[in-house]
Amino acid sequence: MASPLLRPLLFFFLASGAGAGAASGEDGVVVLRTGATRSVLIGEGSFTMGTSEEEVARLTEACKREPIRGLTGLPPCAERTFALEREPHEVFLSAFRIDRREVTVADYLRCVEAGRCAMPPYAEGGERFRKPELPVVLVTANDAERYCEFAGGRLPTEAEWERAARGREGRRYPWGNLFHPGLANHGASLPDRHDDRDGFFELAPVGSFPQGRTPDGIDDLAGNVAEWVADGFEDDENALHSAEKARNPLRRGTPWRVVRGGGFRSPPLMVRGASRHFVLASTRAPDVGFRCAYDARD
Repeated sequence: MASPLLRPLLFFFLASGAGAGAASGEDGVVVLRTGATRSVLIGEGSFTMGTSEEEVARLTEACKREPIRGLTGLPPCAERTFALEREPHEVFLSAFRIDRREVTVADYLRCVEAGRCAMPPYAEGGERFRKPELPVVLVTANDAERYCEFAGGRLPTEAEWERAARGREGRRYPWGNLFHPGLANHGASLPDRHDDRDGFFELAPVGSFPQGRTPDGIDDLAGNVAEWVADGFEDDENALHSAEKARNPLRRGTPWRVVRGGGFRSPPLMVRGASRHFVLASTRAPDVGFRCAYDARD
């Protein structure tokens, strides 16, 4: 069965080093405190990933009251739009660090200047996205991987990304269970999809919504840009949920790549922590970016 293509929805952020000192945070999380701290350490442990059948049904009905664009080839609010999130399954993750913010244009251009990263095609109509404080966009999954390697890290796995966004308690949104339009750079429903009521018509500078941070201090895990993760996507989701994949799961080897978190054109239902989409790994979009993760050091 051919995988349907999602219209790209999101954007990207920053990476790099950890500091020395640390303080214990909530929920097994250690927040690094040194200098201009750029990453958060998430302690090892298990959490429940995914969405229940009941929640999928609720989301499908809620969508019908305010239709959104579905997967290519599917009508708006088709159940499959949300069914990609199921079933709930327990995942164990080793400790890891993840960037507080999406990689910025300024960060990424340092990699370009070092000859390690390719310049995004700003000259092809994207110059407005070239501001240093914005998350970098118009980058492929390979571009993101090369940057994270340059920064001493890697892309987060899909499970790591969801753990950072939802916590062990399984929040719907990075900040809690109720949506608030002022806590993320989100979009609207059909037909236009843009919504400037959050203060931004397109991209926002990274960290523009401090009240929308996770309890651990991670910014922009909802909206602004959708974020590349390391996992590929296949129609057979049983592989993702199987017992042998329950420890540090990672899927590779497909031309499709999962993106998480939604972007500035994504309506509220699509910026939830469990919401998942997929695009070709070669996609360059104005609302797809990334942040980096790092293996935790002893």
